[in-house]
Amino acid sequence: MKFSYALLPDHAVADAIETIELADELGFYACYAADETWHKDLWVLFAAAAGRTRSIRLGPSVSPMLLREPTHVAQALATLDEVSGGRAEAVLSSGNTGLLEQYRIDPAGMKPLSRTKEALHVVRTLLDEGTITFDGEFYSYDGLFTFARPVQERVPLKLGGMRGPRTFEAAGELSDGCHHALSYTREAYAYMVEHLRIGAERAGRDVASLDIGAWVVFATAEDSATAREAARSMVGIYASAMSDEQLRRNGVDPAELKPVVDAIRAGDLARGIELTSPEVTERLSVSGTPEECAAKIRDEIAAAGVNHLICGVTDRTLVKAFADRDLPEVPGAREQLRLIHDRIMPALT
Repeated sequence: MKFSYALLPDHAVADAIETIELADELGFYACYAADETWHKDLWVLFAAAAGRTRSIRLGPSVSPMLLREPTHVAQALATLDEVSGGRAEAVLSSGNTGLLEQYRIDPAGMKPLSRTKEALHVVRTLLDEGTITFDGEFYSYDGLFTFARPVQERVPLKLGGMRGPRTFEAAGELSDGCHHALSYTREAYAYMVEHLRIGAERAGRDVASLDIGAWVVFATAEDSATAREAARSMVGIYASAMSDEQLRRNGVDPAELKPVVDAIRAGDLARGIELTSPEVTERLSVSGTPEECAAKIRDEIAAAGVNHLICGVTDRTLVKAFADRDLPEVPGAREQLRLIHDRIMPALT
């Protein structure tokens, strides 16, 4: 099991870089960040962090193909790869539905998966060849070239997915893996892995060779209740992006969560958090003591065939930024990374 740190770039830049430095020192595989307008720009942040780290990999999880032109993503990736000495990679998807709504973009009728698959081809081609001539359904180029060249022979490109199954199958067939966000049960990850396998077999590949990633809302502390209270501040915000099918695969009745989602979508975060029960928090997060988190990862996530845990660490800074709640007893990101390294990684690697 590989472990990575997923940050929402909302901390002070200097603080975020120090945290990435620590993740590097502790041996985390990668640091990922959301490529969303809501947050600070990950490309600039990671370029700054690259010069102060040695081995940790850097890149977006995810970059939205309904907002980002894929040749620009390829250009940025190649540049980050050079700056970092060959440590860049990316996870692509159609994008966060909440963000798309704020851009007045309705994915319905835009063929988001077909567009993302075509964007994946564009990014792959420009990274590998430095030029592209292409007439697609969504993108067309005539001899477009770039002098931005990666250091790696092949920059890893993966797809991000939540509901499935077609996204998972496309990831298995066409990309280097899949980061599945916001699932927490063996049933949900077995579903993902099975459809990754279907796609991989189409391409004559072994599913085990892929990066099979679980992007999870994560909080850990010496006190279980403290960690779960931090996670409770974020669970409803993320759950509002989950489909009914995904909720059911995670043991949650969509009707049970509807009042939470309705409050959050109406902008009443305080009410949404108040309505998020401890039971739902436990089902839709990896939170608790390090030992409790390790047990859930082992029994529900790794047991299904996942080989990469991407920890969306929820610390007091994020809780304050997103939910305007002061939880000073919640450990900071760096303290949580140390707990993962010292007490969770040894149980799973």
